[in-house]
Amino acid sequence: MKSIYAKILLSSFVVLALSFLLLVVIVRSNSARAFHRGGAFGGLLDEQSSEASRQFDRGGNAALAAYLSSVARQYPGTTRFYLDPKGRDLLTGVDRSRDLAAARSGWNRFRLLSPIYVAQPTGDGQHILLFAPSSMKLANNLLLYYVLLLAAVVVLCSLLGIQFVSPLNRLTETVRRFGAGELGVRVEMERRDELGELSRAFDLMASRIGTLLTAERRLLQDISHELRSPLARLSFAAELARTSPDRDAAIARINKEIKRLTELIGSLIQVTRVEGDPAARNLEPVPVGDMIAELVEDASIEADARGCRLVIRGGGNPVLQDDRELLRRALENILRNAIRHAPERSDVEIAYNCSSVSTLISIRDYGSGVPADSLKAIFQPFFRVDDSRSTATGGLGLGLAIAERAIRAHHGSLWAENAAPGLRVCVDLPVGRYLLLGRPEGSDAKENVVAPTGS
Repeated sequence: MKSIYAKILLSSFVVLALSFLLLVVIVRSNSARAFHRGGAFGGLLDEQSSEASRQFDRGGNAALAAYLSSVARQYPGTTRFYLDPKGRDLLTGVDRSRDLAAARSGWNRFRLLSPIYVAQPTGDGQHILLFAPSSMKLANNLLLYYVLLLAAVVVLCSLLGIQFVSPLNRLTETVRRFGAGELGVRVEMERRDELGELSRAFDLMASRIGTLLTAERRLLQDISHELRSPLARLSFAAELARTSPDRDAAIARINKEIKRLTELIGSLIQVTRVEGDPAARNLEPVPVGDMIAELVEDASIEADARGCRLVIRGGGNPVLQDDRELLRRALENILRNAIRHAPERSDVEIAYNCSSVSTLISIRDYGSGVPADSLKAIFQPFFRVDDSRSTATGGLGLGLAIAERAIRAHHGSLWAENAAPGLRVCVDLPVGRYLLLGRPEGSDAKENVVAPTGS
């Protein structure tokens, strides 16, 4: 049986049938106990046995038959037989030894299809009054009520089955459609029970899978597009190296394209690492102030090449319990992106501040900024605002995408805003993930300036 609805209905019927049988056994058992000596009606049966003995002794079978008939009319539904010690009916001569044996057996109450017999000996012990109470009539009356109860159970179990089977069918259909490629289909069930929790868990899983599959497809498309140009240029440079008299220039062009491909592959590996298992991150104490100072020192060569000053503004030295290399790469990508698009001989500011709720790090250049409708899109892989932000300037369109994923893996947030002039990229890391060292919050901020060597 594959249907849950049918299983629920059948289980209810089985429980109801078993309860009915148990009730019949209880009624029969109580009826037999009530008519034994010491029971509620044991005295009445004892009187009837004694009177039957007197009538038989006085008037024989005729007097006995008249008495038993009058008692039967007085107690409709009951039956009485007057037996000798061997179980033979003195009025009809029928052998009722088996009924007498059943009355003396404790299993009589479990014989659901036969009457209950109670054996009551007469006072002199010469005869036995075999009595059958009307327990079966009581059971038949109960059966009528059970039929009505059965109809109610059918209705209630049908409603119960619908409550369970309908959402399961809905969930099954949604899973089937999702497996067939409809990534946007959702259950969207409002139930508050376990089925609702299961549906919401599926919707969350489906959203995550849909996002990952969409991102993977987009990434593969972007990779194929990005690899096409450098591979074509590399092929052209290789042909020049074979035919051109200026082999050094051709080899330099080949090396340049190889370097660009290496950077692209390295960036893609980094994106894969960021979107991997968060539990695989190497967590360690990371002093933000010290890390920013190291980043500025490493980026000073690029800044010198453009005549830019790297300015650090911040107070305190918040310590994060995070993946040092992952966080450093994220901030480095933002800083190098700012240097790349900053005007020559301008400032690039790196500011950080620690408060009671977060550590805020911002990196600003004084360039042209980006259109307001592209502030969120710049964190997508391979996105470029215009020709000024292209591979001609050395960018692959992956730096901010890597930074966004890395900060999100640290449970933080990342956004960009136009600073008029320039673009400011902000990183917010939540409270509880750092300890304040050095200057306390609210102390005077310090400013470090790394000027170009040629200034």
